[in-house]
Amino acid sequence: MSAGNALGTVKPAASSGPIGRVPSSLVRNASHIFSVDVEEYFHALALAPCAPRSRWASMPSRVEANTGILLDLLDRHHTKGTFFVVGWVAERCPQLVRRIAAAGHEVGCHSYWHRQAFTLSPDEFREDLKQAKGALEQALGQRVQGYRAPGFSIIPGCEWVFDILLEEGITYDSSLFPIVRPEYGYPNSPGDPYVIRRPAGSLLELPLTTTRIAGVPFPAAGGAYLRQLPYGLIHRAFSEYRARGVPGMFYVHPWEVDTGQPRLPVSLLSRLRHYRGLNGMLGRLDRLLSEFKFTSVEQALDVPALRAAA
Repeated sequence: MSAGNALGTVKPAASSGPIGRVPSSLVRNASHIFSVDVEEYFHALALAPCAPRSRWASMPSRVEANTGILLDLLDRHHTKGTFFVVGWVAERCPQLVRRIAAAGHEVGCHSYWHRQAFTLSPDEFREDLKQAKGALEQALGQRVQGYRAPGFSIIPGCEWVFDILLEEGITYDSSLFPIVRPEYGYPNSPGDPYVIRRPAGSLLELPLTTTRIAGVPFPAAGGAYLRQLPYGLIHRAFSEYRARGVPGMFYVHPWEVDTGQPRLPVSLLSRLRHYRGLNGMLGRLDRLLSEFKFTSVEQALDVPALRAAA
């Protein structure tokens, strides 16, 4: 299945050149994009068996303090980012959403209930999106433009999601990981930013960063990959994007800098995925921010112009 058939009409974000190539006139500065998926530790999909939604309200909240650590880190490096906030968090911590915006960062949407898109019906997805956007926009007092699906869970067969995003006022998405994984991945997606044309309009897509190993796309966008893989692999990926003049997309969660978070009794594989590498994460983030320039989506790219050019 080609990317064009899978996504609707996929059009490069440029009039010529390889798919995904962003014209230099629409790149606002030579930076990568730093993004944060703002969620509680118990929202992590790896911990879901021990943290059902019915327990969330009774579990100790740590998201404000951990997000504060990331805000302080970015401030020390004079760096802005895009914070995709879970609506459940925004509704309970509107002051956190306002703190993020007051520090000069962009706020995007990370769903309301942190459920994977491919597990929802179109009606369920739309209701979740509307509830999340409502909570965020009430806290912010302005429109939210960006979206990221929990667990990068827009996979082949879920292209209807793009139409709903457009119909509900979203202008860009960052949910596609151009890799093959059992839990997620859209292997036919281009690796660089590009525009998806759908019946509902044009949506800018910002895929997660990859590099190639033996010719195969390999994840190198941050999160667990930064915690658990050799740092040199992450550095290589963002160096490759920089050499092409294309912004790479980095991501991290607030709980990934929280070494004191409660340990839940999940399976060995889930423990490794969630807890391994927490102790060294802040140091690796500090190094990455020292070696590369990062900013938010809205400061890196002229999103309206990119969509209009599609």
